[in-house]
Amino acid sequence: MGLESIIVVVVGLVLFETITSVDNAVVNADILGTMSARWRRWFLIYGIFFAVFVIRGLLPLLIVYLSTPGLSIGEAFIATFSQGGGAKEAIEKQAPVLLAGGGIFLIFLFLHWLFLEEKKYAFFIERHIHHKLGFWFYAIASVILLVIVWSTIRLNPLISLGAVVGSTAFFIVSGFKRNAEEKEKQLMHGHLSDISKVLYLELIDASFSIDGVLGAFAFTISVPLIIVGNGIGAFIVRYLTVHGINTVKKYAYLKNGAMYSIGLLGLIMILESFEIHVSSWVSPVITFIVVGFFFFLSRRELQIKKVI
Repeated sequence: MGLESIIVVVVGLVLFETITSVDNAVVNADILGTMSARWRRWFLIYGIFFAVFVIRGLLPLLIVYLSTPGLSIGEAFIATFSQGGGAKEAIEKQAPVLLAGGGIFLIFLFLHWLFLEEKKYAFFIERHIHHKLGFWFYAIASVILLVIVWSTIRLNPLISLGAVVGSTAFFIVSGFKRNAEEKEKQLMHGHLSDISKVLYLELIDASFSIDGVLGAFAFTISVPLIIVGNGIGAFIVRYLTVHGINTVKKYAYLKNGAMYSIGLLGLIMILESFEIHVSSWVSPVITFIVVGFFFFLSRRELQIKKVI
């Protein structure tokens, strides 16, 4: 991968991590508003170590390790930071398993948002699907999983297993997120100490970061690039959480852009799991275009409100 491609991938990862973490930033900002200035600074400065190096650093490595049978954790670590060798080749050989799992996770995440979650409607079809067809999410998700497993079980049973693991991970993480939303209400109105709130914010961040980490594999399977891109994105999100969240909230359709990006990246990962080559620049460019379009819609609505 040339320098130009590396830059495009990293910038795409930064944008993707930032835009997919908007919800997390809003949750964090609401809770931080109930805390003292000292603990808000602690969350921004020291908490970033956990967010970047522990979650966004170790999670990609752990995913590579779990998706590559036969490698020890040490070999997986060395392989992800080396330029060649048998361990590196083993990871590349098992990439379809990782891509199938991540792809299913992201596609389910997009469909769950489209069919079941409250949202700012950018198009009429979103309103129609949410209010009239929401109950179809589980049927559609089950059929997608069935088709992918049926299509791959003879080619490579591990890819089928990866798809099932991705589905299982989605429903587990979805449950954690729903619990986090309920806990947010308790944190807002309860009488917990500031340190307890910070610790819980870090746990919430861990659950929300899984989307960004899995989506990063649609850009590249190079863990160092993922760590750099997602790490910079995490810094930006922390800064926006403390200093710019009110501005971010004004852009009503950013979440839509994030979710459509997630759906398209999930589709790319599924295609690559079937060994259909997709150029490294495609995922970043799609992210730029989709997020840019919904940023434009948000800006246009802001201008209309000012005129009114």
